[in-house]
Amino acid sequence: MAFFDKLKDMAEVVAEKAKDAAEVVSEKAKDVGESAKASMEIMSEQRELEKNYRAIGEWFVSEYEGEIPDAVKDVVAAVNASKAKIAELEAQKAERAAEKEAAAEEAAAVEAPAEEAPVAVEEPVVEEPAQELPVCPVCGKQSEGKFCPECGAPMNE
Repeated sequence: MAFFDKLKDMAEVVAEKAKDAAEVVSEKAKDVGESAKASMEIMSEQRELEKNYRAIGEWFVSEYEGEIPDAVKDVVAAVNASKAKIAELEAQKAERAAEKEAAAEEAAAVEAPAEEAPVAVEEPVVEEPAQELPVCPVCGKQSEGKFCPECGAPMNE
């Protein structure tokens, strides 16, 4: 009986350690979840801040377009250069798309030429000579099979 008591005690110890490990894992997962939630909230607030800064900047540039202070002239010039570059790239993209579409239409036109009315060509009908069927050596009946259907005799081929 001592063996089973010892086995029971060991099983209880293992179960207790497994329970402790599960609690630790659960606590760590909870901490990670809370940390991720906090990080998401921080990122959300940072995006909101950037959006507001952008709105202020756009308002400033449009409001003081002719009389920009020297402190921000370089930044406004960079913004205007970026806007011009974006417009240029969008135009190039549209041009490439139009060229690609034209090439695809041209390729389709080459592959499928205008359909012409089909010309009916009469082919002469060639009659094949009738194949002679073997004749039964016993009863004289013709048959395609290996044996005569009339008398059952083997057909000579």
